[in-house]
Amino acid sequence: MVVMLSDIAIRNNAHHRRSVAASLVQGVRVLERDRQVKRRGSQALAPPWWEFFHFQLHRQLVDDVDSSIFGAIYEFKPPESHYDKSVVESPCYVIAFRGTITKPGSVQRDLELDMSIIRNRLHETSRFETAIQAVRNVVATAGESNVWLAGHSLGAATALLAGKTMAKTGIFLQAFLFNSPFISAPIERIKDKRVKHGLRIASSVITAGLAFTTKKKSSQNSRSVDPFATLSAWIPFLFVNPG
Repeated sequence: MVVMLSDIAIRNNAHHRRSVAASLVQGVRVLERDRQVKRRGSQALAPPWWEFFHFQLHRQLVDDVDSSIFGAIYEFKPPESHYDKSVVESPCYVIAFRGTITKPGSVQRDLELDMSIIRNRLHETSRFETAIQAVRNVVATAGESNVWLAGHSLGAATALLAGKTMAKTGIFLQAFLFNSPFISAPIERIKDKRVKHGLRIASSVITAGLAFTTKKKSSQNSRSVDPFATLSAWIPFLFVNPG
């Protein structure tokens, strides 16, 4: 039964692919928790999250500041007797990134990176440099059609930024983003309809102004490339918990 479910899980079914991606992201989170509480060998809780789907842990991605495990590269290794390449649309590798863990050993660094998202500075961090270099290396080895990206929360921001960075070079990776963080005023919680409507209009005006400014700058320099047009061919899968 395990073999049947794990083989079917990555076929042409969006829900199955989402479940696999989410499990691999959870595997990264549990990897870091195993490290923090020193669970090793048979005591480690992380392996079932990827072994169930016939993945192997190819490499851990470690933050150079606090030595926490923030990501993992998984390699798909199904038994040959249960792997039909003609019907299974599976990746050779999945690069997954975990979200913030509010536990000693990672919380300080994670919160620091959360703040970098708010300041739009995640691309300047050493963690992202480690992440994007890993993505480039795997894509160079396996090819873009054989690589997935996945992440939750802070990890989703990392995966999104990595995907955008690759898309700007014409490499479009399938990506699964869970509860990717975004900065927005809590408009729907405002009870006053006039205030709510005013904030929506203001937000639309600001967005339109930014788009106009970008377009104007682009037209002033014939060699510049419209970032919106460049990224339009890349469509990641975004999953948001309604809660």
